[in-house]
Amino acid sequence: MSLHSRAILNNGVEMPRLGLGVYQSPIGEKTLRSVRYALNVGYRHIDTASLYGNEGDVGKVVQECEIPREEIFITTKVWNTDQGYDTTLRACERSLRRLGLPYIDLYLIHWPVEGMGKDTWKAMIQLLRSGKARAIGVSNYDVFQLQEILENFDVAPSVNQVEFHPFLFQEQLLQFCNDNSIQLEAYSPLTRGNKLNHPSLIALEEKYSKTSAQILIRWSLQHNLVVIPKSTHENRIKENSKVFDFHIDERDMKLLDSLNEDFHTVFL
Repeated sequence: MSLHSRAILNNGVEMPRLGLGVYQSPIGEKTLRSVRYALNVGYRHIDTASLYGNEGDVGKVVQECEIPREEIFITTKVWNTDQGYDTTLRACERSLRRLGLPYIDLYLIHWPVEGMGKDTWKAMIQLLRSGKARAIGVSNYDVFQLQEILENFDVAPSVNQVEFHPFLFQEQLLQFCNDNSIQLEAYSPLTRGNKLNHPSLIALEEKYSKTSAQILIRWSLQHNLVVIPKSTHENRIKENSKVFDFHIDERDMKLLDSLNEDFHTVFL
């Protein structure tokens, strides 16, 4: 496994295992600089959303860099107030215009909205079939909400992006996604810094000569997740990419699995 390792989604699209999240990355130079730096050190996956307000900055870097468009994987998302059939289609068009790109690699429903799921998913399928999105998926969906899509549609989500780390080890959701060929993707894999000084992580830092952040990212990768740590600091962006030269042994993986305390950092 390397920085260029990719997951094969259920429709055959290849998705880089490690990406840069840009949630709360300020519009303008800070986002431009961090995305540019991430691509320069080898990242090929950037995760944004219409809600974040920085799609334009992400698109600008992709357009201006010398890396071929097809080598960069861009994710964005439809926000809750844009859900529904026609409004989702229009929201995707707006995202494409802001990005300045002809297609999105992965388009996600940002959060489940009661009563909107079926119409929104119909629109997502239309975007997939029209080529506006190469893959479609959901974010923040639980098993019940995933089952509703699987039971009502022939096209399953390719990805479910959720908060996931040892302190929020959603084992049942992981198993369900694995059983149904839905790629689970971890956001906030570093617990937004809240648990980086946990004694178990500090002990593993010494054992593996890696930081707590690197251990958390590696844990996600060894559970076969796609993982998108976010940072605007160049040293951390680089540090977060240095996770492919070590392996957490089975006993330590079980130790990390046991840390679950249903600790959420993100709420709607």
